[in-house]
Amino acid sequence: MIARALGVTSLILVAGGGCGSATRKPGSCDGPCPASKINHVVIVVQENHTFDNYFGRWCTAAAGAAPSCSSGRGCCEAAPASEPGGVAPIALTDEANALYDPNHAQACETDEIDGGKMDRFVTSALCGDARNVALADAATVQAYWDLATGGALADRWFQPVLGASAANDMYLAAARFVFKDNDVIPDAVGKDCSFITTPASFDNPTVADLLVARGVSWAWYGEGYAAMQAARAEGHCPDAPDACGAGLSIYPCVYDPSDVPFQYYAQFRDNPIYMRDQTQLQKDLDAGKLPQVSFVKALGYKSEHPGSRTNIRDGIAFVTATLAAVAKSDYAADTLVVVTYDEGGGYWDHVPPPPASAVDGQAYGTRVPTIVVGPFARKGAVSHVTMEHSSLVKFLEWNWLAMQTGQLGARDAAVPNIGSLLDGAATGVAVPED
Repeated sequence: MIARALGVTSLILVAGGGCGSATRKPGSCDGPCPASKINHVVIVVQENHTFDNYFGRWCTAAAGAAPSCSSGRGCCEAAPASEPGGVAPIALTDEANALYDPNHAQACETDEIDGGKMDRFVTSALCGDARNVALADAATVQAYWDLATGGALADRWFQPVLGASAANDMYLAAARFVFKDNDVIPDAVGKDCSFITTPASFDNPTVADLLVARGVSWAWYGEGYAAMQAARAEGHCPDAPDACGAGLSIYPCVYDPSDVPFQYYAQFRDNPIYMRDQTQLQKDLDAGKLPQVSFVKALGYKSEHPGSRTNIRDGIAFVTATLAAVAKSDYAADTLVVVTYDEGGGYWDHVPPPPASAVDGQAYGTRVPTIVVGPFARKGAVSHVTMEHSSLVKFLEWNWLAMQTGQLGARDAAVPNIGSLLDGAATGVAVPED
């Protein structure tokens, strides 16, 4: 475990400089200087698991206890012994993850959540199944438990809208509802190698537009993007990597532009300044060219998305490698890393969502795991502040746009910021919690 050399026991904690490019002075501003000492943010987006899926057996407070403390596993609620109907959870192992993908369409999740009763994940006539109630233990997700122990864990981070991945990803870009489920795909490279068939473009403002206007650098690093570009230039879809158990030339084995919310916008679509292959991340770290804001996305079979022979260990390996790359670079000392999940994937979680957003009227989905690591994380903290993907947009605005949040006029004006996950002494100035 790399982090042991840095004096901590978690899987990986970014702390101090590394062996990256000697051309960059650690701590220097690589563009407009931020409000805090956080000069770089790396956001890793995995897929389709609830908080209880991964942390229901790590937390030790009684279900429903609503602990007020905020340090350690005793300060978040364990999952109950059974869901409201009395069905006990199955073990969420690699094998279970690979064999079953819960229905996670908006209509299904609406019925399962049942107005906050969380009682139809087994009995819903639309999509109920006992396998929707599943909890991982240390044998499967110890690596994430270690990250939570050494970093900061949000136990009230909800998927922004009921339904599938693409709709939820849009909140990372625009902090607003744009479309339902996976209804449309960007008119971008890879659209012909997807199960989504309706192309679409949008022109509402995004956080990337705000960053660009300010001169703040940003990029999306998508695994498989270069392979998709090369294959489409030759008129075919990429071959599935040998490691992808599904063996298909579509998701989860190849890049899918619907996973990249900024691809829905013409100014960013397949623009090489912003859209980069995931392998470029290491090159940019080594060359001292990491953007101030980076998003990182694995191929589907490394995203932990259930079904299609996709296991959890490959996703953990991808996340671990990404964190290690940052930790070994000259960016380690001034980088905040966030690991989050686009949505809960149709799995049960025992905590009801908050009321529908007053901004766009859309109902929230289940909690998803979100962990903050690095020198700015509030070590060992458990935040009970209700947050969602728009909270990251709000933080980017606060940190780089003169502390002026809500500039998109969407949920970024209403959701809490991420300060409850951060150490104010390390950030230099306290990041707001509201």
